[in-house]
Amino acid sequence: MKKTSFLILLLSLFSLARGQDAEYSQFYANPIYLNPGFAGTSALPRVIINYRNQWPQKGNTFVNYSLTYDQYLKKLNGGLGIQFYQSTELNGLVQNSSGSFFYSHHIKVSERLFFDVGLQAGVAYKKLDYGRLIFPDMIDQLTGHTFPGEQEQPENSSIIYPDFGFGTLGQYDSFFFGFSLSHLTQPNESIIEGDQKGKLPMKFTFHAGSRTHKLHRGLLSREFTLSPNIIFQQQGAFSQINLGMYILEKSLSGGVWYRQNIGVHPDAVILMLGVMKNQFKIGYSYDYTLSKLANYSSGSHEFSLTFFFGEAHNSRKALLIPSL
Repeated sequence: MKKTSFLILLLSLFSLARGQDAEYSQFYANPIYLNPGFAGTSALPRVIINYRNQWPQKGNTFVNYSLTYDQYLKKLNGGLGIQFYQSTELNGLVQNSSGSFFYSHHIKVSERLFFDVGLQAGVAYKKLDYGRLIFPDMIDQLTGHTFPGEQEQPENSSIIYPDFGFGTLGQYDSFFFGFSLSHLTQPNESIIEGDQKGKLPMKFTFHAGSRTHKLHRGLLSREFTLSPNIIFQQQGAFSQINLGMYILEKSLSGGVWYRQNIGVHPDAVILMLGVMKNQFKIGYSYDYTLSKLANYSSGSHEFSLTFFFGEAHNSRKALLIPSL
């Protein structure tokens, strides 16, 4: 009975601590994760691979992967996409997987203004590796060695649930903006039957940015483009604002972001670097932690790789989103 109570307490604390989705620092390198409206907004069909290792100093504490495909279809006047997502938390103790389909519809208001409205529908799977848990009575108080216990395992150590999202975005000349809602049904992802603490809060995201005309100033021998951006996210009691600036120069791109958890101390500075070619883009970013977690986390590393193929469509205006 004590072990069961301990397990419920552990999972409850875990649910409260997690309380938010995993996030990527290269926001626009994983566009439909940010907003379903981005499905099919590139000029060419694309495959995107994302990898993020958060707090690597302590092993595979939080590791996220995603694989995405999306493209624009003229017959639908919109885009279709599919994404597979995998994450491991607490060195593999908790695993999350999901697969989602995306659809966006393109609405052209004028040559200068258009919108995209997107929907997401998917299935998520969450599993707790109960066999890796160590309870107090499994530890030798003298030596610290552990030995197998006789704890009762829960009937179910995993759960499957549907998940839905919505998003819209628009562009007016060189200014782009949008918002999205994730987890519309606020699914319960607790594996303990009757536990009400595993409810996944709805997430609200607002993003906006612009791209200036190409500039050429002073000692700079090449033209470049600046792209200031802002992203605000709210999920449950957690809220966060991200302020960033990209600089684009032909095949090279760079960026710096500042992340602030509202009501808490500054969270991180994000540094980005990327290479852009006609058929692919590759990006790397590093999160430098500003909070008291700095000594524990050793920052976060993230990589993205995008492949373009097929023929460009000319029936709609491509969205001017940053490269990373």
